Amino acid sequence: MRIAVISRVFAKSGGGAESYSVALVQQLAARHEIHVFAQESNQPVPGVTYHRVFCLSRKPRWINQLLFAVATWWRTRTGFDVVHSHENTWHGQIQTIHVRPLRYNLLHGQHGMRRVLRWMKVVLSPRLVTYVWLEGARFKPVPARRVVATSETLRDECEQAYPASRKLLSVVTPGTHVQTEAMARAVARRQLGLPPDAPLLLFVANDYARKGLDTVLQALAKLPFVVQLAVAGNPALIPRYRQLANQLGLQGRVYFLGSLDDLVPAYRAADCLVHPTLEDSFAMVVLEAMAHGLPVVVSGPTHCGISRRLQDGIQALLLRDPRDAASLAGLINTVLAQPALAQQLREHALVFAHAHSWESAALQYEGLYQQVVSSVSS
Repeated sequence: MRIAVISRVFAKSGGGAESYSVALVQQLAARHEIHVFAQESNQPVPGVTYHRVFCLSRKPRWINQLLFAVATWWRTRTGFDVVHSHENTWHGQIQTIHVRPLRYNLLHGQHGMRRVLRWMKVVLSPRLVTYVWLEGARFKPVPARRVVATSETLRDECEQAYPASRKLLSVVTPGTHVQTEAMARAVARRQLGLPPDAPLLLFVANDYARKGLDTVLQALAKLPFVVQLAVAGNPALIPRYRQLANQLGLQGRVYFLGSLDDLVPAYRAADCLVHPTLEDSFAMVVLEAMAHGLPVVVSGPTHCGISRRLQDGIQALLLRDPRDAASLAGLINTVLAQPALAQQLREHALVFAHAHSWESAALQYEGLYQQVVSSVSS
């Protein structure tokens, strides 16, 4: 098939949604002709045709999103068997939803006058009107439309926000590649400039606040001085969080790595991944860490989609309250102080990761593509 993929930032360093689209294209490119339409890309997948989409200005973001939607509609309206969008666009037979719908955030649990006031807030804001309209267009029940949520939690939220889309919705969770040839820990730490022997925690995110770095730093302050932390992600936030680390007395214990196109050395260097996220549709970073045999401490299913599939104490340790630094410190200390438990978590994590491959995800999407093509031809 000739497939158009719409992703405003097509690069693994962009975040979870961006990594998802890149990994999926890597699988599909071996069997299909893939064209990627993006404003930003380091062209990570060989054999793919890249189309740069004009960007007038990144800010205000809502205007850029609207212009991106118009431009990609115009350039993909003909010539493709399937248009697959990872963005807020009204076009695209396949719409992959990566984050909680804005309509859910605005209206869920709101009734009576409170709901009316929320709608007034939307109507009076060109930014919110644009986002709500674009999002609603994605969920509109039209012929040959399929909507994919990246977790069961997200699917439920989509159904609550857009009940008419229930029959269109399916779930394709992220996949991973289980590492068979492991980089030595000493090599990985040397490559990243990390201490060779200290117990090392890893935090990976682009949105430090939403994914819980404040809690991680507070928990680190409660742990023995020898425990260190590596932070990978958005470099723009480093000055603020370096200042917070210093205020907590963590000088010399936190290593800010910035954005990494290849996270393998970070996973290999660490002793435990910490992910006390406040809200995560799935949390690809957790699955990737598990694929490297890394013990994980992660927020429970109320806050993180992947945790609905995990058993506490078996594949990972689940944190009930992502703002509870004392509980997080306790769980981290449990992993570091109990080698037998850490080994058990590694073994079960690898089994879990083996069951979630990108090849499986690609096959599910190919089934949806075929449904779309068949419905159009009939």
